[in-house]
Amino acid sequence: MCEHIFHVKAKYMLTRLWTVWLLAATGCAVGPDFVRPQPPETERYVPGKQLQETVSADGQIQYFEQGAEIAADWWQLFKSPKLDALVKEAIANNPTLESAQASLRQSQDNLQAGYGVFFPQIDLLGGASRQRFSAARFGSPVSSTFNLFTLSASVSYALDIFGAQRRTVEALSASRDMQHYSVVTTYLTLIGNIVNTVIARAGYEAQIQTTQQLIESQREQIRLTELQMQAGILEYEKPVNLRLQLEVLESSLPRLMQKRSQAEHLLATLIGQFPGEHEFEKIDLADLSLPTILPISLPSSLVRQRPDILLAEAQLHQSSANIGIATAAMFPSFTLNATYGQNNRNLLDIFLSSGNFWSIGTNFVAPLFRGGTLWFQRKAAIDAFQQSRAQYRQTILNALAQVADVLLALEYDAEALQHQSQEIHLAQERMHLMQANYQAGLVNYQQVSIAESQYFQSKLNYLQTLALRLQDTAALFVALGGGWWNIEEKTRSPRDDEILFDVKLSEEETDKVKTD
Repeated sequence: MCEHIFHVKAKYMLTRLWTVWLLAATGCAVGPDFVRPQPPETERYVPGKQLQETVSADGQIQYFEQGAEIAADWWQLFKSPKLDALVKEAIANNPTLESAQASLRQSQDNLQAGYGVFFPQIDLLGGASRQRFSAARFGSPVSSTFNLFTLSASVSYALDIFGAQRRTVEALSASRDMQHYSVVTTYLTLIGNIVNTVIARAGYEAQIQTTQQLIESQREQIRLTELQMQAGILEYEKPVNLRLQLEVLESSLPRLMQKRSQAEHLLATLIGQFPGEHEFEKIDLADLSLPTILPISLPSSLVRQRPDILLAEAQLHQSSANIGIATAAMFPSFTLNATYGQNNRNLLDIFLSSGNFWSIGTNFVAPLFRGGTLWFQRKAAIDAFQQSRAQYRQTILNALAQVADVLLALEYDAEALQHQSQEIHLAQERMHLMQANYQAGLVNYQQVSIAESQYFQSKLNYLQTLALRLQDTAALFVALGGGWWNIEEKTRSPRDDEILFDVKLSEEETDKVKTD
């Protein structure tokens, strides 16, 4: 009997709730529906014609392939297994990336929790009490003491007629997207910093070695000029000037060593290790190959690929949803409530039909006067949307400017390296000529030493530009978004076998990123 009563009543209430849910589903969601901003119509990053290739420097030309796809593992184009190992270790152990992934999981959980508002809220209530009833107020001397046991179930459902709940979930979804692109941004920045720091460290090491060679050459010049001064051939001023140049060179050496150490400490931090416990495996400039084929995304594709732009777009979406939330707060809210239960003075008889009770109804709350609070909250939401829209536009402008800067930097790096390659070739040729003339007795050793110093100084400038060219190449891949959208589903983080970004884009969203 008891089971039959609960079945009939539950079926009745669920039927009513289903009907109300259908009515609520047909309601309107107030506020603007978010529309994705159109990509910029510009087709180039720099004024004039499209860049096709750089000049040849060291026999290497970098070609720009317009509209080509960017590899997700772009750092492997430098062809350094040691660099690849560092990147893999950083992805596995970097605390900043781990923190961003945890924030993404948190936002995903909040979104899943937000979906619960679309379902009825069902609670089970139970109680047991002992009460004394005084009949004196009714003119009767008889009073009684009794037990009361209650067991009931309540169902409530918020009718989302004006879309407040739908806009709230929409805002949570946009927040999840923001965290997703924050993870991608962290991931891309991490890899970019690893590659950039490895190149910087290799450049400092090469400069240190060349500076030490230059110092030895300078010391030899000083020794020879001092001998000539003692013989009365040269004045005292000449060796003094050379010693001054030597001091300048030697003072630059500790600064280079400091920068090398700082680069090593930064690398240790990026891969999640303590600097004092990290043993760095040296990577020289010669271990790094220059990528010669550089894919260039069109500006219209860039805004669908760079994670910072997509994050700004998600923030714009969230601001749009917040307008709907603030607007819906100005309209009435409706809630359907239903309760069914049993009570009895005897616990064993609680399921007897004589003790059942039920209720069903609805209530609403309509704001009549709030002193302008709701109006200005909606106005503030609109202002926040306009702010997000301006920030989105600024993010796009900054992104396009960054790509333009890097493209021209690569062009100028190649031109500078071309001249410095010729300079170092001529300096080396002159040094060899002086060495041959010295062996033939045509010049003194001081002239040989001067030629060697000029060669090492030219080499020092060359190494700086060579490292800069490699760094600017890495910066181009980062500026173009790093190809994260091409990561295959099988690509996983070494940590706990988790998917790198935890919450993946759907196939439809992934295809949209590729084709837009």
